[in-house]
Amino acid sequence: MQLLCHWLGNLSAGKGLLRLLHGLVLIALPLHCFWTLAHAQAPQAAPDKLLAEVGQWVQQSYRLGAEQFSFAPMDARVQMQSCDRPLVIDAPFATRETVRVRCLGNPSWQLYLRVTLKPGVTLVVTPATPAPPASAPLVLAPAAPKAAAASAPPTLRKVVVGRQFLRYGTALSPEMLEEQEISASGVDLLAVSSIKDLEYGEMVRDMQAGVPLRSHDVRRATLVKQGQAVLLTIGQSGGFAISARVEALQDGKMGEQIRLKNPESGRIITGVVTGTGTARGF
Repeated sequence: MQLLCHWLGNLSAGKGLLRLLHGLVLIALPLHCFWTLAHAQAPQAAPDKLLAEVGQWVQQSYRLGAEQFSFAPMDARVQMQSCDRPLVIDAPFATRETVRVRCLGNPSWQLYLRVTLKPGVTLVVTPATPAPPASAPLVLAPAAPKAAAASAPPTLRKVVVGRQFLRYGTALSPEMLEEQEISASGVDLLAVSSIKDLEYGEMVRDMQAGVPLRSHDVRRATLVKQGQAVLLTIGQSGGFAISARVEALQDGKMGEQIRLKNPESGRIITGVVTGTGTARGF
């Protein structure tokens, strides 16, 4: 709380709206106990436990041993909330070393981890095949007659296709895409099955409309550009929070940490990109 107040003092050193905002913060300071309680009610997830779970996913998906890779260090100031349901882990972008972790429960959140391979290790991507439960006995069904097999309906698979021609560098939006169910025969194993997986992505090659998109056809889009005005928010949406306009000193993609500058005081601060032209402070 003291750090937040110190930052707000520098942020509101100028005149106008920010000075008025500073006055409102001074009025709100006696309510800091309420703000602290809002933080205390959100239990934090243990980073070691999360990294262990993601590490198991990487070993199974990429055929790697635990000693063949590591994760890029996470900023100690990033606070992760616990999830009330199993985490969803995938690698939705062309750069397969970027792993996304999502909580689809309450609260909903996502973060990105970067896999660092040891020297001489090659990345091999294999489709994840769920194993049967250990307690379930293996039952072999009798082979179906050839006539019945010929009349069986084809296996379908959900894919994401473009509604229009998608040019290189295009920032994707849900309106450009649609989900379809097509025959699984001949479909690339890396075909994307959900529009949600392409959120904040951009094309790395031209694609015709109606062609299934693969994970390596898309990369994370640059949501904040150097020199751009960024809306920085500090605090919690459900508790005490404050927002201000700052200047981006570098480009940033979803979940990346970037340096920002307070134009009023000239102070350099750090934030995490949360969307197009938005960031969250510490």
